[in-house]
Amino acid sequence: MAPDPNMISLEWHGDALVVIAAGAVEELNWDIVEHAAEIVLDPIRQQKAPMVVFDMSQVKYFGSVFLALLIRCHKLVKTSGGVMVICGLHDLAKDLLHITALDTLWAIYETREEALEAIGA
Repeated sequence: MAPDPNMISLEWHGDALVVIAAGAVEELNWDIVEHAAEIVLDPIRQQKAPMVVFDMSQVKYFGSVFLALLIRCHKLVKTSGGVMVICGLHDLAKDLLHITALDTLWAIYETREEALEAIGA
């Protein structure tokens, strides 16, 4: 199933998967989260030690549904021996991750280039 470009798109940079979240994830609901999860999780499952960058530069804020998706991805990446990082967070999203202490799970970078360099992609 092809990704919905209004919600999520995927790009490969060498061995690293870049998940680009669009503004529509701000309205992601539980009815469609499973579709979004499969878009992201399928290519991660195919990697031995996945390197994943979530580029959030097009999203100002997100709620618990997208947060749940991030956590699912994190668990899969971690159990596969990989690494997941986040880049391009707006201040509201940074605050959310800080308040929930999830900013301790993922390295957070300002730009996609910094994130890719940090994971060796």
